[in-house]
Amino acid sequence: MPTETTTADYTTLEVARLLGMAVRSVQLMVDRGELQAWKTPGGHRRIARASVQAWIESRGGAPAAPGARGTARRPRLLLIEDSVHYQNLVALLVAQQFPELELHVARDGIAGLAMVGQLQPELLLVDILLPGIDGAALITSLRSQPQFATSRLIVVTSLDERQREPYAFALEGVPVVHKPELVTRLPALIKQLLGVAGQ
Repeated sequence: MPTETTTADYTTLEVARLLGMAVRSVQLMVDRGELQAWKTPGGHRRIARASVQAWIESRGGAPAAPGARGTARRPRLLLIEDSVHYQNLVALLVAQQFPELELHVARDGIAGLAMVGQLQPELLLVDILLPGIDGAALITSLRSQPQFATSRLIVVTSLDERQREPYAFALEGVPVVHKPELVTRLPALIKQLLGVAGQ
């Protein structure tokens, strides 16, 4: 095992920030063997970068592009959606109408939170109903993260207006698209929020 910190290792706090989790949650992941860690001579835990990346990828995430920070890149749209049907529908819409956008997809909220930190997308498209995490909690968490300050958010949901009432506190001020209206409403919202022309 290593005995000193290397550039390939994260502190527990760094992993917590990257994944949008509490430090305790990361510690539990290490205890469960989901992340590989070791301790410095001073007793500080260090988590292998490769194990963090492997965990993100296992949740449906994508590896961070090396050297992407600070270089010119296409605007990024991150879709957090567990339905393959709607993943495909959004991908088709983006490919046809917004070829200048770089689309990334997360299959669940946990991977989505991690990818927000990795990708720093200009636009987030989030379903309220996701496996493993409460949609309102996810949206609230996203909006509280410093890296979200430069992102725009659109919520997509199969819930009608009445069914969305329990989530009202999280949805305040956020554009909401009812899934049956996705094809007709989403392109206009993307143009409005990102200032892109579309096709």
